[in-house]
This record gives sequence, C-alpha cells and structure tokens, in this order.
Amino acid sequence: MISKPQTPAQGRKRSARRSNAAPTITDVAREAQCSPMTVSRVINGEENVREDTKKKVLAAIAKLNYVPNRAARSLAAGSQLRIALLFDNPSASYLSEFLMGALEEASRRDIYLVVQACEDAAESHAVIKKLLDGGIEGFILPPPLCDDQSVLDLIRSQGGIAVAVGPGKASGSHGAVLIDEFQAAYDMTRHIISLGHERIGFIIGNPEQVASGRRLLGYRAAMKDAGLAIDENLIAQGLFTYRSGMVAAERLLSLPHPPTAIFASNDDMAAATVAMAHRRHLDVPGDITVCGFDDTELASSIWPELTTIRQPIREMTAEAVAMIARVHKQKGRSARAKPEQITLAYQLIRRNSDAGPSLAASFSQPPGSP
Repeated sequence: MISKPQTPAQGRKRSARRSNAAPTITDVAREAQCSPMTVSRVINGEENVREDTKKKVLAAIAKLNYVPNRAARSLAAGSQLRIALLFDNPSASYLSEFLMGALEEASRRDIYLVVQACEDAAESHAVIKKLLDGGIEGFILPPPLCDDQSVLDLIRSQGGIAVAVGPGKASGSHGAVLIDEFQAAYDMTRHIISLGHERIGFIIGNPEQVASGRRLLGYRAAMKDAGLAIDENLIAQGLFTYRSGMVAAERLLSLPHPPTAIFASNDDMAAATVAMAHRRHLDVPGDITVCGFDDTELASSIWPELTTIRQPIREMTAEAVAMIARVHKQKGRSARAKPEQITLAYQLIRRNSDAGPSLAASFSQPPGSP
C-alpha cells in the first residue's frame, strides 16, 4: 500500500501531540539537573534534600506543569516501598527459588514487588529508566545482571538502590548477597577426591558470569592441593543451561580416557550429565560420579538425586529485599552509608549420585591399558 505524503498541517498536529505529552519524573530531573530519585524525595516531602536542589526541582515542576503520577502520589502518601526484580537467567529451577524468596519476604514486609524479564543490556537500561519513572526505588539483580556494571552504574546514578544476588564477588559500590563460590567449589572437588577419584571432569558455567570463574578456580585449587594433575581435556565449557550441559558431558564422556567423576557448575548441567551418561548406558554413580551446584528443586527430582552444593538462593533473595528495606528506611543517610555485603553459608549436600571410582575403573582406562 502506498501512503500519502504528510501535509504541513498534519505534521504540526503530530508535533503538537508530542509536545503536549505529559512530562515525566525524568523530564523534571533533567530540567533540575538531578536524579529522578531526588525528584521523588522532594515530592515526598523528605528532609534529606539540600535546599538549593529542592528549589531547582520545584522550579522544574512548575515550569513543566508536572503532575506526579499514581506511583509518585502513592509514595508521597507514605504507602508501600516499591522494588523491582529484574532477571535474565536460563535456569527455570534457579529462578523458581529466586522468585519465591523475594515474594515471601516482600509479602511479609508489605513491599510492592515488580518482576520484569530483561533479555539484553539495552533492554535492561530502558526497563530500569521506566521503572524509576514509575516510583521503583530498589532493584534486585540475579545473575547475569548482577555482573553487568553498566546496569549497576545506571541504577546508582539515578539514585536507586541496587542489590546484586550471587555476583561471585562483591563490589564496594552497591549491596550484595552472596556465598563463597571459590570455597564451595573447592570443598566439592575435595569431597570427590576423598572418594578416590583422580580424573575429575569439570563443566564451566557461563563465561560472562563472575561466579563461573570463581567455581573453576576452586576446582583447580583443590586439584592442585591434592597433588593431582589438571588435564585441560577434562574441562568443558557450558552456559548454565541443560542443553550446554548435554554437549559438554558428551564431549567429556567421548574422550579416549574419560573422567571417573564430573563436577558441573550448576544442577541443570549436572542433570544433563546424568542423562547423557544414561544415554551411553553408564550407571550413575556405579560407572561415573556426577555432582552439581545450587541444590535447586531439580537436584532432588531426578534419579539418582544429585550430590550438590546448596546455595541458599531463597534466603539470599529474601535478604536482598530486607537490605533494600533497610536502606530505604535510612533515606538520605543511605547515600553516605557503606553498601552492605552479606555472605551466607553454603552446604555440601550428599545424595545418591557419587561413589568411589572402583566400579568405573574398567571403563575409564585408556585404550591398550592392562
């Protein structure tokens, strides 16, 4: 269909409609040269805003004829704290635990929780700006968003509160709830070694996530401390997805001299390794030991149930909600306070997927071995 050319009158009408659009809190912040959160604090009548800044905000509101939207009016009336949970994680079992922890704690504290998917960095930036305009004050960021410095910087620059959950390594610029990823992987590797295994395969998680690197370092350190050589052929790249675990496990089990145990960086990839072993008519743990990480629901819903590291995902997310609530309560003092960094305890949960290597010795010998 051929469209008709736009007349000058039509162009003026459309321009008028755009110019007549209601100004947002971001427009006010831009006019006053401050963050949307500062504008929100002025609207709320909080006393922690400098007098000259307050005057600029009020002048911008008057100039733009800004009328606070429903969310802003709700905040001004002292109603619920508003928090957003942003996610971009391929593991449904991990997300299930993550969401439950946030929902339970938000409900207990009467906090309004928004859950929003973000597929890439560009989308997350747009979503964050929109949510800030709507009165969201705090953001909970699971992997991999918790490792995206541009996301963290954007939230901080706009006066929002960011808490990274499971970042692998804490940063001093924002709140974080995590476990010691290195030590957890070290302990699991030493456990496998204690069973008598020497050829231990390792499936790495998403290379863009800090936790993946910390878990790999823990595996390497445990092997070195036990005096065992690290065969680079026994280290396979995964992406924390079930499918990537299948591909990595197939490569490891197809080696001329395969491992007698495989430690996968999360339960999804460990479950995929068990499935691949069964496809190749190998018994778990009789022929090969398989261990995971996270202790999601998946770990205890397959057979054999997985030996794994229990990362307290639900508790970590609940703590993130509580942390944002504490910062919000401090109001203006939060800008000067040092961000909280909380490390929770992990557990090594032993189930039915690990055993000594004696039954697997015949299948793991290289060709030509006696």
